[in-house]
Amino acid sequence: MDIVTQGLLGGALAQAGSRQRHARLAALVGFGAGLLADSDAFIKSASDPLLTLEFHRHFTHALVFIPVGAAIAAALLWPFLRRRLSFAWIYLYAFLGYATSGFLDACTSYGTHLLWPFTEERIAWSIISIFDPVFSLTLIAAIVYGAVRRRPAAARVGIALAAAYLGLGLVQHQRAEQAAGELAAARGHAAGRLVVKPTMGNLLLWRSIHESGGAFHVDAIRIGAAGPARIYPGRSAPVFQVERDLPQVPRDSVLYDDIQRFMAFSEGYVVADPRRPGELGDVRYAMLPNAISPLWGIRFDSAAPQRH
Repeated sequence: MDIVTQGLLGGALAQAGSRQRHARLAALVGFGAGLLADSDAFIKSASDPLLTLEFHRHFTHALVFIPVGAAIAAALLWPFLRRRLSFAWIYLYAFLGYATSGFLDACTSYGTHLLWPFTEERIAWSIISIFDPVFSLTLIAAIVYGAVRRRPAAARVGIALAAAYLGLGLVQHQRAEQAAGELAAARGHAAGRLVVKPTMGNLLLWRSIHESGGAFHVDAIRIGAAGPARIYPGRSAPVFQVERDLPQVPRDSVLYDDIQRFMAFSEGYVVADPRRPGELGDVRYAMLPNAISPLWGIRFDSAAPQRH
C-alpha cells in the first residue's frame, strides 16, 4: 500500500499496544518502523533494471524478518529517543509497527513475499487498492485523537474499524469474483484463470481479468450494496507467448531470461502492445478499470538479445 498508510497502520498498532504515557512516542516509533519495510525500493542495479521489481516487497516484508526489521528500526530511533524511552520499549513499539507492513501489502493486488524463505510465492489477497482514503483517514483520526488525549484506546478503535474495512473488502472481492465468473460463463468462455482487483480508492468498482481461448478478457464490474452487479465491458488481447511471438530471440540470451523473469513477476498476465512494438505489459494494471492497455511493463530490443 502507499508508504504513508503503511506508516499510519504501524503507528496505530504501536499506539494501541502502548502505555498511556507513551501514546505519542509509540505512534511515532510505529510510524517510522512501518515505513522501513519499503526501503527495499532502494535495491537497484544500473545494469539490471528488473532487479528492483524482484526485490520489491520481498524479504523485508516476510513474517520471519519482522524481528530483524524491528531491531533495525529501534537501532535507528534509539539515539533520538533514548532519553525518553528505554530500548526495550522502543523495540516493542517498532516490532508492532513493522509487523503490519507485510500483512497490509498482502491485502493489495501487487503481491508480497509474506512467507519467504519457505516459498517464493507472492501473496495478494486483492481486497484493497494501494491507495484508499477511507482506510487512511480512519487511521489518521484514531492516531491524532489518541495522541492528543493520550488514549491508546482510540487507536484500538481505529484498528478495529480498519480491520472491519478490510473485511468489507474481502466480501466485495468474493462478490466481484462471483460476478466475473458468471460473466465469463455467460459469454461461453471456458473456465480459466480469473482475477479481480479493486480500483483506486474504493471497494465498489473492480477490474476483472479472465483468460479464455488464448486471450485475456478485461471488464469493469460495479458491486453495489444490493442488487445485481453492473458490467462495463472492456476489450481482449492475446496472451503473450515468447516462443510464438518472439521466435527470433535465442533461448540462452539475456533478453529471453529477462522476459521469463517479467512473466514470473506478472504471474503470466502479459500482453504485447500492438501500438508499441518492443514492449510487454502487465495486463492486471491499467489506467481505466476496463482498459486493456497496461499501465506499465518492460521495453526491449529484440535485435540486441544479450542486453537487459
